[in-house]
Amino acid sequence: MGLYSEEISNISNRASENLFDFAIVDETKAEQTGYSNYSYWRSTWKSFLENRFAVFLLIVVLSIVVFVIIQPYLPYQKSPTEIYIDEQTGSQARNIAPNAEFWFGTNSIGQDLWSRIWAGTRTSLLIGFVVALVEVIVGITIGAIWGFSRKFEAPITQVYNIVENIPTTIVLILMSYILRPSISTIIIAMCITGWVEMARFIRNQVVILRDREYNLASKCLGTPSSRIILKNLLPYLISIIMLRMSLAIPFAIGSEVFLTYIGLGLPISEPSLGNLVNEGRILMMSPDLRYQLIFPSVVLSIITIAFYIIGNAFADAADPKNHV
Repeated sequence: MGLYSEEISNISNRASENLFDFAIVDETKAEQTGYSNYSYWRSTWKSFLENRFAVFLLIVVLSIVVFVIIQPYLPYQKSPTEIYIDEQTGSQARNIAPNAEFWFGTNSIGQDLWSRIWAGTRTSLLIGFVVALVEVIVGITIGAIWGFSRKFEAPITQVYNIVENIPTTIVLILMSYILRPSISTIIIAMCITGWVEMARFIRNQVVILRDREYNLASKCLGTPSSRIILKNLLPYLISIIMLRMSLAIPFAIGSEVFLTYIGLGLPISEPSLGNLVNEGRILMMSPDLRYQLIFPSVVLSIITIAFYIIGNAFADAADPKNHV
């Protein structure tokens, strides 16, 4: 019986030696097994590039931004505020149709419309970017605290109710009356109430996420609230934040156009798309002068539509659900 057991054991050992090779522990290979080259932002950018129309519009917007910055320094550029004189008549070069000298024509007091449109685009983009940046920073900060901290929920809610019940138009009009009409006045007026919608939206999203298991576990382990917000909550909201920011830019530009339309925008001496559209609106019934409305309206439309489409495309690309 003992010989039989020993023979069975020898057969098993030989079978094991033939069937299995014992692996040697290699820490380098173990690290490679657990390594992933996934990058959230690289995956987001790759997904965004698949939307060719959005990429085309992004190139258009970037080209416009670069051009309005360097345009004053290019050759053969005229001043946007100078009133030009017709050499033949000796009077102001009023309402001259587009030609080789005045590429977009002149306005009713002899100013070069080409230079005024790009100067106005530069002003409107500045307002849009600053207002959007302030709205995003203030809105995200207040919204995250509002949704995560129960201690600050009541006071922030009261502030929200007060600001939300004041019509934005009234605030814009009052600020324009109280302060001297300028770029800073419009920015302040828009920022007073602009953060409210962003804060409320972020708050609602944070409330949905704050009591999930991994956040409760982080709290039990003593993780600071600021770290939970930055690491556990906000990354889920990147797509929403990017969409809201991209929409805030054309909204700010549209608000500037509206203020100018009702006579409370920037002064005439400060070129802006709002001023140009308002000036062209007065002349739209004259077929020979409609170019003064068409050119700034086309630029304004391209910018607002492009930001809207780019924002939606980037929001879809930033959504982790769309990543492979």
